[in-house]
This record gives sequence, structure tokens and C-alpha cells, in this order.
Amino acid sequence: MFNHRVLKRAKISFFSLITFSAIIFLIHCDDLIHYDSTHTPLRSMQEENEVGKGNHGVLVAPLNATEEERIAWFRGKLHEFKILKSDELSRQFHARVLGFLSHECESQFFMTWVSPAGSFGARELLSIESLFKASPKACLVILSRTLDSIHGYRILKPLLDGGFRVQAVTPDLSFLFKGTPAKAWLNELRKGKKDPGEVSLFQNLSNLMRLAVLYKYGGVYLDTDFVVLKPLTGLRNSIGAQSMDLGNKQWTRLNNAVLIFDMNHPLLLRFINEFVLTFNGNRWGHNGPYLVSRVVERLGKRPGFNFTILPPMAFYPADWIKIGGLFRKPKTRGSAKW
Repeated sequence: MFNHRVLKRAKISFFSLITFSAIIFLIHCDDLIHYDSTHTPLRSMQEENEVGKGNHGVLVAPLNATEEERIAWFRGKLHEFKILKSDELSRQFHARVLGFLSHECESQFFMTWVSPAGSFGARELLSIESLFKASPKACLVILSRTLDSIHGYRILKPLLDGGFRVQAVTPDLSFLFKGTPAKAWLNELRKGKKDPGEVSLFQNLSNLMRLAVLYKYGGVYLDTDFVVLKPLTGLRNSIGAQSMDLGNKQWTRLNNAVLIFDMNHPLLLRFINEFVLTFNGNRWGHNGPYLVSRVVERLGKRPGFNFTILPPMAFYPADWIKIGGLFRKPKTRGSAKW
């Protein structure tokens, strides 16, 4: 004989468990539901683990290896360089960028993030917050496969909740480099025919991506460690000097950490061409700050390029070599001066 009272209590407990589980699911999947409405397609859990916990540090060629040894190493690791992949998500890049930038953007900014999503921390969030404090109606696109994920969405959610327009988008390198010399360079790289060098290839790809995205769309590129104090909307076709000769007031080094250019600007194409022709993955800065310095120095005052070189105070008021001095007591009167 069935005990109907026991059965009734069992049913109540069972349905209570289902209801409780559903509530817990909705609480923890709030981000997932919102993410799905703006980012498609969703990644698998395996992909989420890869983008959230991956370590790009292991994807640096061995030190003191020969060129042939580095190329052999790179060919063996090619499948791990997800940034070089072309898939359904990356092929949506252009449409997603255009759709996002159509939201009444007063100005458009770009950043790149080629490290794991978990490495995107307080410093980077502060940088973005400062950008929107200076330009509340700006739109920011972060070119990043790792942040274009549920994990990345959760990291950026405080900014989105604040009403700021920011979106991470998986870059399509084939599209970005199309119509420039970088397309052929990328094809050779994907075949494992390029020496990646001892410097992180991700770092050098970021150097190239920032040039290509500005060439395609125009706008402002910023590194993710900048604190923006004033709006940049009044600037056009500008690059900043990192250092100057105090005697003749001429710049001695430019930097590519802040770039402000119109779409299809010829100087950007010169930078891209220089990257392809002189790529060297063994020298830090060779494909970045030193590259833009080389190109601009060669151009001199040649007409037809229409750009401005801003003094160090504009973008680089703090000398990165001396930055540690801000946190130490001066030992001499001379060291007390910046």
C-alpha cells in the first residue's frame, strides 16, 4: 500500500528542489543571458577555459635558439596561436564593429588585448574608465579573442552597467590586413614560414593590428595602461613624441602607444609596409616605437602626409625609465627633479 502522505511530501520536496535549483541557475547565469543577447555565437566551456586561463608566456620561442630552430618551434606550436585562426566568430568582425560603432558614437577608440582574459585587471579597467570620464559618449572596441567571451563579458560588465559603450570583438586578421602588404606577410606566418623571434609574437601582432584597424576605420588607438586626462576629440592625424632633445627641441623618439588617424591615412600604410619589410621579432620595440620613428624620420617634411607630431607632454609626460622615482625618496637634490 502507498503512503499518500509520504508521497505528497516527496513531491513537495522534489518540486521545491527544482524551484531552488532554477533560482540558483538564473542568479549565476545572469551574465550568460545578457551575453547571449549581444555576442553570438557562444563559446564552448572548453574554449572558455582556454581564453580565461591560457598562458601566452609559454608561446614565446626559446632563448638563444637559431632562426631555423625558432621556425621549427613555431610550426610545432602554430595550432596554439588562436589569434591566427579564421573561424565563424572572427569572420563576423567587420559586421560587429560597424554595428557597434553605429550607436551614436561621438568618437571611436580602439585597444588590443592579446593576453588571457584573466590578466585584464584593475589597471586596464582604470584606463578605460579614465577614457570614458574624459569622453563619456565615445565608443571603444577592444580587439581581443580572449575578452570576446563570457569570461571577458563579466570582466567588462561593470563598465557596461555604467552605461559606457565598450565591446570586445574577435579580430579577423585576414580582413584587417586585406589591401595592405600585411596580408601576404600573414599568409606566410600562418604557413609557419616566418621566424617569430624571441620577443612575444602576440606583442608584435598587436603592433600591426593597431595600424591596420585605424587604416580600416580611423579613430584613436590607445594602449591599455594609459590614464586619459582630457578629451582627444580635437586631435586629428597625430602621433606623440616620447622624448625630445632639450637643446634643439627636436623629437628623438616617437611612440605608437597613442595613434590618432583618419581612415586610409597614407602614413599608416607606410607604417604597415615598414612592418612587413623590416620585421624582426628579436628586438623589442623594433616593430613598434622604433618603427614609427624610422618611418617619420625618413619622410622628413615630404608633402602629402598631413600629420602632427605632438610633444612628450601630450601623451608621455612621465618618463617610463624614471617612473620608479615617484615611489622612492630622492637621494640627492638632482634626483628630486623629474
